[in-house]
This record gives sequence, C-alpha cells and structure tokens, in this order.
Amino acid sequence: MTRTGNRIPLRGAALLAAACIALAGCTNEGGSATEGSTDASSESVDTSQQVRENDLAEGEGCTIDDYGVEHVELEGAKVGFSQSEPDSASFRAAETQSIRDAAAEVGAELVVTNANNELPKQINDIQDLLNQGVEILVVAPVNSDGLDPALEAAREKGVPVVTIDRKVTNEPCVDYLTFLGSDFVEQGERAADALAEITGGEANVAILLGPSGNNVTDGRANGFKDRVAAEYPDINIVAEQTANASRSEGQEVTAQLLQSNPEIDAIYAFNDEEGLGAMTAISEAGLVPGEDVVIVSIDGTRNAVEAIIAGTYNAVIESNPRFGPLVFETLQRFYDGEAIAEDIIIEDGEYNQENAEAQLGRAF
Repeated sequence: MTRTGNRIPLRGAALLAAACIALAGCTNEGGSATEGSTDASSESVDTSQQVRENDLAEGEGCTIDDYGVEHVELEGAKVGFSQSEPDSASFRAAETQSIRDAAAEVGAELVVTNANNELPKQINDIQDLLNQGVEILVVAPVNSDGLDPALEAAREKGVPVVTIDRKVTNEPCVDYLTFLGSDFVEQGERAADALAEITGGEANVAILLGPSGNNVTDGRANGFKDRVAAEYPDINIVAEQTANASRSEGQEVTAQLLQSNPEIDAIYAFNDEEGLGAMTAISEAGLVPGEDVVIVSIDGTRNAVEAIIAGTYNAVIESNPRFGPLVFETLQRFYDGEAIAEDIIIEDGEYNQENAEAQLGRAF
C-alpha cells in the first residue's frame, strides 16, 4: 500500500543537509529501535553544547551586584539541583548526570532532588534544599508557571537560581538569574522545514503535542504551525492532540488519529518518545512508518536515531540535555562579575537519513 502521492521517494531523496555537529537529544523509556547497531564513531563525535552569541548592549545583563547576592566560591560550594522528572527518561538521566559530573569537576557538593513531574513536590523539594543550606540552585522546572513560592524563598535566602531546559515566566535578575536552553520556537520551525523537505512540501500532518503548561510545548507547536502557515501551503494540519511526551500515549493517540483521519501521511511529534509510539501505531495499522507515514520529532535519543538508520523514522531535531558544564561556566562568570544574559540559547543540530549513522555516537 502506498500513500505517498506526489511525494519524492524517501530512500532516494536528498533529505536535509547535515546540521552543525553540536548536540544530542532527549526522553527515552524503552529499548533500542534496531538490533546490532554500531557506535563506531562515538569517540570522535562532539556531544558538547554550543552557545549562540549572546551580545549584551552596555548596561544589559545581570551582575552579582544587580542580583544582590554574595560571592560564592564554586569549589566547596553546596549546590542544589531540582530535577523535574524521573531519570527513567533518558533526557533527564543525561541531564542529571551532566550536572553531577560538572559539579564534581569544579569540586562542588551537589544535592539532587526529583519532583517526579509534580509541581507541589518541586516547590517542597526546593524549600528543602534551601533548608539544607544550599548556596546555589539549579532548577529544571516542571512547569513554566507556579514556582513562585520556591523562587521567593530562594530570593529571601540570597540564593541565586539558574533555570535549565524550561523557562519560567518569573522576572529574570530578580526571581532567577538566567535561563539556559534551546530556542523552542526555532526547533518547531526546523521540524516543519525537515518535514517539508522529506515530503516535497505536500502532506497531511497530525501533530502530537507535549504536556501543557510549559514554554517547550508552546514553542515547538507554534513554531511548527506558524512556519507551515507561512511557507508550505500544501502541508495541511489535519489534527493535533497531546500525547504528554509519552511513548505509550504517542502510540494510543496516533492509532486513534489514523482511524479517524485516514488521510494522515505525516506525524510531527513533540519528542522522540511520542514519535516512537507513533511508529508502532503506524506499523500496527498496516502501514510502513517512514514511508507511508513520515515521522519527524524533536530530541535525539538513540532509539530514534537508530530508527532513522533503519529507515522507519525520518528526522529528529536535536535538543541537548548536557547542561552541566555550561551551568557551572555561567556561574563562574557571574561570580567573576560578568553580566549574564537573561536567556543563554544553545544551538541544536539535527539527525536525518544522511547523517544519522555517522552521528549515532552523540545520541543517547
């Protein structure tokens, strides 16, 4: 059965050019997508985060005097890390390990908590870290909103807060120092470009949304939809539904959408987990994932990259969880008196059928 219409043949098409060798991706629950995959290039692949230029006009940025906290020597400092979600997800596991490794590198004492995706617990976790006497807080927020009590408690104790991965809606240089993460709108735009390249600009797309209440979901969805509306008139968005960054929900939602919208021939997923669930649902519907139904997602997990190599997945826009070195580099600059930008935006690479095998070593 074929549903490609006027689409260029996937295996013979010139897909996206290899993007900058920068980053790796996120959120993974299950086993490998393919058996016997090779990782021969892993030793030579750059897995570090590369930061965009953050030019500050004179008088801009947040200094230690602006923030109103005391100087702390990172060596010997007690640092709290409030993780938002269980480390069973590979993005979170890689993120936590990166913070642990970087703290050890500078000689800081790290105390880690995990909110298990519950905002009230994260507030309590942060307050508990403050009660334990942490001098610095690194927070991966559960939601963009709702951390006010915890951030206020940190401010009252003179503890600077660095947020990573998700941006909070509070006031920078007052409630928190800076945000380190991706441009989520741009990630969505690049996913739209990738899908258009693969499909020849003609597709009926279902969007699998992420969890509500955070800027990651909003940015990735809006970036994709706005780019499609502006640039690709023959790409039709026929359905969108949340799958909560979950493989099982991605499978369930995709199965339902394929039944109610049989014209769907492309999936754009918030993350790889949703995309991998969609891949299973497509197969169970008697279709060929990667051919009858194109799949594009955001993350960079090993499972998704292996699926690209196998030909059952099409493209992944990266989102790198290895924040540790950048967090402590930023803190050192802050304590050295430099002005720190409100947003420190990293560059994200990409996996596609041209570069996935060579770059498998930076997936996780």
